[in-house]
Amino acid sequence: MRLRRHQEEVERLCRGIAMGELAYTDILAAVTPGGGKSALPVIAAARLLGAVPPGRARPIVERICWVVPRDTLRRQAEEAFVDPTWRGLLGHQHAVRAADNAPDPCRGLAGYVTTYQSIAAAPALHLAEFRRHRYLLCVDELHHLPGLSDLDAAAEAAEDTAWSRALLPLLESAGLRLLMSGTLERSDRRPILWLNYRRDRLTPGQRRLELGIPGWAVVGYDRRAALAERAIIPIRFGALDGRAEWLLNGEFSSVESFSAASDKLRPMLFTALRTGYAEAVLRRAFADCREHRAKRRAALGLGPAQAAPGLGKLLVVAPDQATARRYTEILRGWLNPKRAEAGVALAISDERDAVERIARFRLRPDPSVLVTVGMAYEGMDAPEVSHVACLTQIRSVPWLEQMAARATRFDPHGGSYEEQRALIYHPDDPLFRMFRRAIEMEQSGRARTRRRCDQEELPLGDQDDDAMRHGSVLRPLWSEATELRFETVLPRSAAGPLPGNTIPADDHLPETPTQAEQRLRRQVGQLVASQVIEDAETSLPSQPCDYHAYNAVLKRLFGKARGVMTQAELEAEIGWLERNRIRSQLELIRDDPRYGWSTRQRRTGIQPAKDQWAGRAPGRRRRGRVADGTG
Repeated sequence: MRLRRHQEEVERLCRGIAMGELAYTDILAAVTPGGGKSALPVIAAARLLGAVPPGRARPIVERICWVVPRDTLRRQAEEAFVDPTWRGLLGHQHAVRAADNAPDPCRGLAGYVTTYQSIAAAPALHLAEFRRHRYLLCVDELHHLPGLSDLDAAAEAAEDTAWSRALLPLLESAGLRLLMSGTLERSDRRPILWLNYRRDRLTPGQRRLELGIPGWAVVGYDRRAALAERAIIPIRFGALDGRAEWLLNGEFSSVESFSAASDKLRPMLFTALRTGYAEAVLRRAFADCREHRAKRRAALGLGPAQAAPGLGKLLVVAPDQATARRYTEILRGWLNPKRAEAGVALAISDERDAVERIARFRLRPDPSVLVTVGMAYEGMDAPEVSHVACLTQIRSVPWLEQMAARATRFDPHGGSYEEQRALIYHPDDPLFRMFRRAIEMEQSGRARTRRRCDQEELPLGDQDDDAMRHGSVLRPLWSEATELRFETVLPRSAAGPLPGNTIPADDHLPETPTQAEQRLRRQVGQLVASQVIEDAETSLPSQPCDYHAYNAVLKRLFGKARGVMTQAELEAEIGWLERNRIRSQLELIRDDPRYGWSTRQRRTGIQPAKDQWAGRAPGRRRRGRVADGTG
């Protein structure tokens, strides 16, 4: 295995900074979605953590903080650091943990991974951590952070700048910054935080990104370069036309094709994605993915029901959560009832275990279909995704690039490079065609034309008015898919293969720090519970013997709860439990009144005080508390 071009450039820059030969403070990596951006923090950490350049007394950076836009990406970041392939190639032993907003986010490791939301919820905690240690700050998908205007006070207080206002002090305090994005533009045309802009002389009122800034290193890796290095696979678009009928404020409307929709495109898309057209797209994508999986099974010599890596998977992107649930039921109805639940997973924010479902979809042969709205479209590393059903009305080019990139990763188990294609099924509307042309221009090496801020090119979905969202105003009646066209987007100049350039996947990645902590905490809990059960029949009446009391003894003994312990501390606690009895340390909580009631109950059989009010009027209970000063 060898590094790709942009990864080699970041590795060269970090080596130069570590040796004191380069004086960069910011590395901006503009890497096409699917091009291997997630390896860059690992490369930077391997070369920079603890490095002391000649003439300096302190390391450039002591720890790493990797900030991601979604909670589902935190586990991927942990996996990137423990991946044996990268550890062998870079010769590092660093590990990071997925941290929440508890104190000591690193817990003895090289750093931590967190989300924009977590930092915005507790900015002081993270800023204090940055002031205690010199951090390498890696910001993933930087374009999520809008710039802050010193002249516009309303922008400073706006809700959509909360992430930017929380991240800005960390950017200012970091020892070094690695800024990563799949696109250096926002759909709302606003500037991106921390980047430098200059006014466009040719277009008044417009700004251009300024890259030639002292102290900044810029690394680019576009779609054409990624295809030349076989880092991503070509895209094949399946465009479906359709017709639809709906009622808007009681007025009947109909359109015979997306091309003829004109100013009715928004209500037509809204209708099509919630009626028969969407089911036709789902059926086409599902059947094509199933046929692809059957061919892969035959090539691998597997039986009809056998699951294995490399068969291909389907990602369905829905317009909203309610519609995502309906799509899930439709897809499960096409499967054997015994396989329906395992074969089709739903990952939306309302589902409590959505993160675990996405992880299973990425790392296990089943499920083979994932339905989502936005949780899995950005940054999800799932090379097995071969088909995407784009059933969303959003038409922002950066957003669509991220969505399509879920299927453009090369799958080491999916056959030869020449056999693999990313198949995207989508509505054949004019705005999606604009996106396809942008992909064509980028792959051919031509500069992408600058888009005007026309109203018709704004993203659909979040910026729709209420009439597009509420059935009481817009009532979808009927729609169907008509013509299907396929078009494969290939690079204009094909490049020869680069041997050894693909990164092999490992089906059995080592345990991540978060998984290790969870396993050790479960083990501690099981050891405590077993001691409680064993001691229940032999303990004296004056001794508290319950799970919470025993946990309190451990907390007093080790000075902290196991929820905030490091891996080493948890292992030490397990070792102590294997050699000692908690009952011998009960003196540690003798002065704690919280556990006195259970002791008195076991000794005298008296009902605990907290239950003595049972049956009394609520008013008497409240008055008693006020009178004796306990209220």
